[in-house]
Amino acid sequence: MAALREPLPATLRITGYRSHAKEILHCLKEKYFRELQDLEVDGQKVEMPQSLSWYPEELAWHTNLSRKILRKSPQLEKFHQFLVSETECGNISRQEAVSMIPPLLLNVNPHHKILDMCAAPGSKTAQLIEMLHADMNVPFPKGFVIANDVDNKRCYLLVHQAKRLNSPCIMVVNHDASSIPNLQIDVDGRKEVLFYDRILCDVPCSGDGTMRKNIDVWKKWTTQNSLQLHGLQLRIATRGVEQLAEGGRMVYSTCSLNPIENEAVIASLLEKSQGALELADVSSELPGLKRMPGITKWKVMLKDGQWFEDWKDVPSNRQAQIRPTMFPVKDEEKLQAMNLERCLRILPHHQNTGGFFVAVLIKKSPMPWNKRQPKVHQKSPQRTGDTEVTAANSDNGSECVTEEPTLAENEESKKMQELQNSDTEQSKKEGVCGPPPSKKMKLFGFKEDPFVFLPEDDPLFLPIQKFYALDPSFPKMNLLTRTQEGKKRQLYMVSKELRNVLLNNSEKMKVINTGIKVWSRNSDGEQFGCAFRLAQEGIYTLYPFIHARIINVCIEDVKILLTQENPFLSKFSSETQKKVKDMAMGSIVLKYDPDPEKPDDLQCPIVLCGWQGKTSLRAFVPKNERLHYLRMMGVEVFKAKRKEEESESKTEEEVQHRLAQTEEGMDVEDKEHDLVTKMEAETGEESSHSPVESSAMEVENKMEDLDQSSENTNNHVSQESKDIDTSNVKA
Repeated sequence: MAALREPLPATLRITGYRSHAKEILHCLKEKYFRELQDLEVDGQKVEMPQSLSWYPEELAWHTNLSRKILRKSPQLEKFHQFLVSETECGNISRQEAVSMIPPLLLNVNPHHKILDMCAAPGSKTAQLIEMLHADMNVPFPKGFVIANDVDNKRCYLLVHQAKRLNSPCIMVVNHDASSIPNLQIDVDGRKEVLFYDRILCDVPCSGDGTMRKNIDVWKKWTTQNSLQLHGLQLRIATRGVEQLAEGGRMVYSTCSLNPIENEAVIASLLEKSQGALELADVSSELPGLKRMPGITKWKVMLKDGQWFEDWKDVPSNRQAQIRPTMFPVKDEEKLQAMNLERCLRILPHHQNTGGFFVAVLIKKSPMPWNKRQPKVHQKSPQRTGDTEVTAANSDNGSECVTEEPTLAENEESKKMQELQNSDTEQSKKEGVCGPPPSKKMKLFGFKEDPFVFLPEDDPLFLPIQKFYALDPSFPKMNLLTRTQEGKKRQLYMVSKELRNVLLNNSEKMKVINTGIKVWSRNSDGEQFGCAFRLAQEGIYTLYPFIHARIINVCIEDVKILLTQENPFLSKFSSETQKKVKDMAMGSIVLKYDPDPEKPDDLQCPIVLCGWQGKTSLRAFVPKNERLHYLRMMGVEVFKAKRKEEESESKTEEEVQHRLAQTEEGMDVEDKEHDLVTKMEAETGEESSHSPVESSAMEVENKMEDLDQSSENTNNHVSQESKDIDTSNVKA
């Protein structure tokens, strides 16, 4: 309790899959951490940041500075600005230490199909994406992450987080996690149900482990919160294990220490599974992490302070609030077989963190209620979807029964399915993944644009292929746009596996966002041989396939490109000038390769999008990314940045950025921007979404406050309703 009364220390995580993670770590240690030595802020001595001993490769750090001090103190402004700017680029994540644990225990490999069931605001999702891209030389890992959240607004925060990592292997969807639909994929011409290799089930919880950062929890906490959430948590976990592949791993976690939300859910799930699930022993994983074992005995308490040790003691008028699954298992033999002590309890005073609970489940065989359900669904002329037999949604875990439809219903459903079939087949032929054709379910939030894959013979692609001399192995089938009619403004790219998911499930899924932008239409691009210029966010994915219009530049050239808006060719090295001389105007790739013989120079490769004019050469790189590369090269950006803020002039990049936004229309980025603006307005602040206009300081303050407010919203459980809504999402 004493630890919970102290503010939570600031923690950060360096994005692990970027080739320049080592460079950022070096920069942090050698420059920013050293500058913190011997500093005093508000009479408190600043301790040197320490790496989290249990996090691999020194990629996670914590300091004794609270988030508030870090934001408000003038002495720490430079360090704070560095954190903010790097966070916007996706190179650093400001994430609570305990929140980093579940993805690490999933043991993700690049070929794994992963479902994140309650993903917003997205810091754990970002970790999962990093793990998929462990090998940076593979632009399209075989695995993917489907990140789901029930709250439409929070889905856009999720998109904002995921977009920073520029991965073609992430899809954000909007469903109730307790009834997330079974998806199908095409395997060698036949339909199969998609089972996930890894599932992260970080469920909505009462948040009593977050008291150090969410002060409201102190006032609003009551035992009723857990009683209301238990049923929902059990339903979500049950739905998760149903969709887990045999041999797959699911991590269940909460930021609560209440056994009703933790061990009670796990025990009930293990009991229902009849041996299909087991708790994994992870005691040897994450050495250095202090943990307590799961508990096997607990009591249940009502809001008025009444305690119950057994279900049979609960009076009938209280049996709607307290369910049998909330109590510990009485049978000693059963209890021992469950190995509940294999769960992890992270207590705040052990390593100066928040409170947290984690359990790792392994699926050994199909769930008992799914055993009759065939794994493979053969093609059938009259049906599209698969027969779904879901586990009970009732709190006591009783199994549901699928009723046989009447003859009349059968006839009607056949007609409906034939109609839907023809629509779906037609859409599939055209490569269109639109919203569900059935309008029975009312969709809330923004209306999403369709995902339209480029047809094999689309005339749009030939000039692009020729201009950039794309490799024959380039997967052009994976290119998509968000417009069915009119000019295609942007081209996005997904991995082959996500394309399969999109094409086979458009009628089941509400997809919010997927794919990374690889090309943008340039208004007068046709006169330069290609209407589309390269987009920086997708350049690392595209680069391996491009064989033309690449200029190798030295480190001095990179500095010029990143510090000057539209430098004349004469300012560059003679080698660069020679290469540019023979090249037509238009979009280009600027590549820097490190020289091992010059260890003081930047030692990670850089790929930038650029534009070659008649007499000049410039880089098309967002502001925070520019600052990132300059910092890595040892250029002091702090003072320069201040001058930049005072200057009124609008850069050409701003104009391009706005033009692109206007032309694109209301696609998901605009919606995300509108949403962030709206949510920030609610906290009395202006939008800071544009990476070009706002200073990094403003962006951070607003996004952090926004995250804080959404986390607070999260942990407030409605006291009026027993059947609590899933919008109570964990911190």
